[in-house]
Amino acid sequence: MNTSCLLLIASLSVCQSPVVPEARPRARELGIAPGVFQPGPLNAITDVAGVRVGQVTLIEGDAVRTGVTAILPHDGNLFQSKVPAAVFIGNAFGKLAGSTQVEELGTLESPIVLTNTLAVGVAVDAVVRWTMKQPGNENVRSVNALVGETNDGGLNDIRSLPVTTEKVLAAIETAKPGPVDEGCVGAGTGCEAFGWKGGIGSSSRRIPERFGSYTVGVLVQANYGGVLTMGGVNIGRELKRHAFQVTATGSATANHGDGSCMIVVATDAPLDSSGLKRLAARALFGLARTGSSFSNGSGDFAIAFSADPALRIAHGTTGPQTRAVLPTDDLSPLFQAALEATEEAVDNALLKATTMTGRRGRTVEALPVERLKELLRTEAGK
Repeated sequence: MNTSCLLLIASLSVCQSPVVPEARPRARELGIAPGVFQPGPLNAITDVAGVRVGQVTLIEGDAVRTGVTAILPHDGNLFQSKVPAAVFIGNAFGKLAGSTQVEELGTLESPIVLTNTLAVGVAVDAVVRWTMKQPGNENVRSVNALVGETNDGGLNDIRSLPVTTEKVLAAIETAKPGPVDEGCVGAGTGCEAFGWKGGIGSSSRRIPERFGSYTVGVLVQANYGGVLTMGGVNIGRELKRHAFQVTATGSATANHGDGSCMIVVATDAPLDSSGLKRLAARALFGLARTGSSFSNGSGDFAIAFSADPALRIAHGTTGPQTRAVLPTDDLSPLFQAALEATEEAVDNALLKATTMTGRRGRTVEALPVERLKELLRTEAGK
């Protein structure tokens, strides 16, 4: 019998040789709780009402380690009922298909899909096909698919092009509310971050009533580098693993933190594209708290959208329209929430990811939880 294993993780996992996933904690289970605001009940992007996430994970043989993650702002017809959106770019060494129209018009009309670098074209094709098939879209002749990526070619045989239209469609069609799987799943399957195994992570923040009772949720595809900081501890320095580590022979590491991070920010706050661009910027700035170098070869992008039903824009609408949006003076609590949720989402991605062996037998270790606990205890005792 062929012992190769193919995992397609959406709502179901199938594998010829079942493996019990390693039980690993999220950040809050270790006492790591960035910031001052509390998370929502799920501590995930799906704490924002209406937001759904779907993931397909591809682990095949000894070389395919990749996948797809889809984020949908609401469960209606996204093309016919667009949402306000914006993009903020930290370093543009990457591909974010569809970003120019989002920037120009300030709206999102498709699912947001994350995958690997060479699968962007396939994902765009899948989103277009999915959109055209939705009831009410029979006459649609232009679709702006929003697709982002990170390069997982270290662990994944990216040139074999394992992501197909069908896999992307499966991620979109199985998107659901509720808990979000993290670590080596979906578009994060083959990701690496700070020299450790990276992946998908999510978190949220609930703004107190006196600031509007809004929710900000974040999902990250963490595949970038620098010098990891977690729980206020310089983990990269203490564990001697970071982008600028000098080896025992005196030579520097070859990779100075190149990689990428895609960030998706959802909120139920009534923000237009201008406010959302500023919110996306704060999420991107949140990577600095984790130790990101924003290196030359890193593609760092943040996409933000408002899921407030009152702000949806009907396709083809003409004439003046009145919408109530928050004034700029009310945005600071949301900015703080985005910073905190982004930092914790990255922490969750690293903590939930497990050691993985992939292309050409290369192994990327998971962040060592027990050693991390020791460092956190030492810091707490100072």
